Amino acid sequence: MSSPKPVLVVAGFGAGGGTGAAAARAFAKEGYTIALIGRRAGETLLEELKNSGADVRVLPSSRYRLMNTPPFNQHSKIFDPNIHPHNTAFAPRYITLAMASWKPFLDVTPEDIKGVTETNIDGAFAFAHEVITEFKKNEIDPTTGKRGVLIFTGATASIRGNVTTSAFSAGMFALRALSQSLAKEFGKQNIHVAHAIIDGAISTPLSRERRKNPEWEQNEDVRLSPEAIASTYIHLAKQERSAWTWELDLRPAHEKW
Repeated sequence: MSSPKPVLVVAGFGAGGGTGAAAARAFAKEGYTIALIGRRAGETLLEELKNSGADVRVLPSSRYRLMNTPPFNQHSKIFDPNIHPHNTAFAPRYITLAMASWKPFLDVTPEDIKGVTETNIDGAFAFAHEVITEFKKNEIDPTTGKRGVLIFTGATASIRGNVTTSAFSAGMFALRALSQSLAKEFGKQNIHVAHAIIDGAISTPLSRERRKNPEWEQNEDVRLSPEAIASTYIHLAKQERSAWTWELDLRPAHEKW
């Protein structure tokens, strides 16, 4: 009988050129079954992963809220602990509405606050609740000592506010606090929770379109690569119980910090 395949769930995979999509590709190469939760249909990424031989499916969700996050076990046997009992990894991304909420404090609107709250607090709590509920059904992986891995993607604003990030930083501080609280509560149950601070601009289709700067795009010293971030997530997923990381920060070599 073949060994059961671990599962990666990506909450927020964008248009296929960002960190969520890079994580899906990287974990698929490691033999993971891939599940994509997002507001976009994701047909292009889905087709690409299937063509690579990956077992993958999309779980559409209009909003990351408690009542709208799709219960995993209602969508597929992909989450059945009898089929995938070990080392299930989830890597959510909640850095959305970033540019929309970057504005001077007196220009921040109630809609901005609502968007940040729904995304970085309501959505994060809802997703973490679903994930940890599933993890608690898992047996402990004999190699890593884990029942599962929950990775939150943060930002510079998770630890430092700035003149135009009052709304965004408030949401990211909350996300970081949630991840730390979960790490302390559920580490004792062999559930690994980690928080990755992304300090710098990531090279994605959207960022390249906004910058229109080929030199920036080609210079790996000044921008983050989604693929490099994904490789770090794989490292987190494989960490053994005697040396777990809660928080790490990633930045390009020439980033000012």
